[in-house]
Amino acid sequence: MDDDLLELIPDEAPAASARSGCWTIALVDDDPAVHEGTRYALAGYELDGRGLEIISAYSAAQARVLLAERRDIAIVLLDVVMETDDAGLQLVDYIRRELKEETARIILRTGQPGQAPERRVIVDYDINDYKAKTELTADKLFTSLTAALRAYQQLKRLDETRRGLEIIIDAAPMLLDQKSMRRLAEGVLTQVASLLNADCAGILVLREGERDEARDESGGYSVLAGSGLYGGYVGQAPGALSPEIRPIVEEAFAVRRHSFGEHWSTLYVRTASGSEIVALIDTDRPLSATDRALITLLTGRLSIAFDNVILYERLQRANITLEQRVLARTAELIRANRRLDMQRSDLRRANSLKTEILGTIAHDLKNPLAVILGRSEMLADLIGFGPESGPGGDPRAAMGVQVEHIRSSATRLIGMIDSLMADAMNDALDITLRREPVDLAGLAREVCEANRPLADSKGQCLTTALPAELYLCGDAERLREALDNLVSNAVKYSHPGGAIVVSVQEEAGLYLCAVADEGPGLSPEDAGRLFGRYQRLSAKPTAGEGSTGLGLSIVKRIAELHGGRAEAFSEGPGKGAVFSVRFPKEAVALL
Repeated sequence: MDDDLLELIPDEAPAASARSGCWTIALVDDDPAVHEGTRYALAGYELDGRGLEIISAYSAAQARVLLAERRDIAIVLLDVVMETDDAGLQLVDYIRRELKEETARIILRTGQPGQAPERRVIVDYDINDYKAKTELTADKLFTSLTAALRAYQQLKRLDETRRGLEIIIDAAPMLLDQKSMRRLAEGVLTQVASLLNADCAGILVLREGERDEARDESGGYSVLAGSGLYGGYVGQAPGALSPEIRPIVEEAFAVRRHSFGEHWSTLYVRTASGSEIVALIDTDRPLSATDRALITLLTGRLSIAFDNVILYERLQRANITLEQRVLARTAELIRANRRLDMQRSDLRRANSLKTEILGTIAHDLKNPLAVILGRSEMLADLIGFGPESGPGGDPRAAMGVQVEHIRSSATRLIGMIDSLMADAMNDALDITLRREPVDLAGLAREVCEANRPLADSKGQCLTTALPAELYLCGDAERLREALDNLVSNAVKYSHPGGAIVVSVQEEAGLYLCAVADEGPGLSPEDAGRLFGRYQRLSAKPTAGEGSTGLGLSIVKRIAELHGGRAEAFSEGPGKGAVFSVRFPKEAVALL
């Protein structure tokens, strides 16, 4: 090594400062004395609180291995002539082109300047300085090294900024696309660690909306994400945080700004929706100005990302609430439709019942009215004949009898109207019978007497075959209505001069009430629709009387209400018919 260089080495080399971080210098030279002299010349060197770490390589080949393994080298002090005359220059190409290391500063040092002319080398090779060993005094070495480190520091800062911006740009779509608050929080911590390029742990705490008026013991916060040793705090309230970090979180929410310290850093984000986020970052080194600028830029993007997630989650909750309301409303509408269907069915039944009742009234009121009309005509005849025409020569007695028949028929007519109107308030299938002991034989006798004037007016012989009495338990008015329909039909459809027999008897454990006539009989077609509603048979009333087609259907219904059945028998057209009602004896026992 040249004597000039040796003269630059200080007599005493103070110990290097013990720092957590050092500037790494690679010294590549095939002369061991150069390595030793350089170490002595740079002993005690310090820049920005960081000392030097000098690593040595004694050939270009050895340097290739070293530089491939260590990517934190700031400066390469490189000899040109080693194994070959251009070994150092070839190493420059290897560093720049193959290792893609553009940040490290390369200072060529040569003891044979003519071997590698300075201008050509500076132009052809990506180096940062070129010094002859003879001119590299202690001061010039210090100056060159400091300038190179400053340049390296600036390039590293630019490189970190570029890398950080790339991370932020790449992270933005991912963060903005998140739909889960917890996933977004985890992504933020991951991106912060990547941005700082350092070992770090932390937690992210959310405070939703403005809750200053009413805080609970937990402060109204929730821990959304945690990394490293803080992962166990996820999902817990800040009250569960350790006493060491909880005050830091509280302070960050209170001051509402970023805070950077030696050990802890807190990032504060406030969204447009009023929510607040604090990220507590625990790093192994203080954050540089570049780190802080990048963090500030990233948190500016986070406000939009968190607002997106908050609005999305609110929308999801609103959708769920809306779906629940729609389901509830749908169920309510279904129930309402069912009620409407039931009401529609009830209305149809009520309308059907109304039609039936009107027909029944029209049919059933005709018979008492006919009796009243017939008795009135007889009363008028008696009045016109004079005193001698009455029974026993007393017209008043005859008129009294007729008046009594009129009064009885009118009373029964009013009773029937009352009963039919009461039935109009009930469903036809739910009519309740007013059960009481009824003399079926006496009831048949009354019905025959009521219809006898009509039979007499047609010259018909109405006879009875009735026991003295035959009691059953039933509704007297309903039974009277059924018997009256059978007897009045027999009178209506029998030919003038025909015979009608009404009988009541006990037969095979049943009570049988039958009306036999010598009328037109029944055809096969009539037998199939005999007891249907509004069914008119082929036979016509013999004296022009009206017919609604309800009489026999009413008889059938009354019989069924009493647990019995209505029947009809005929040997054929022109051979008369027998209409009967059978009641089970046990079903109509006396109360």
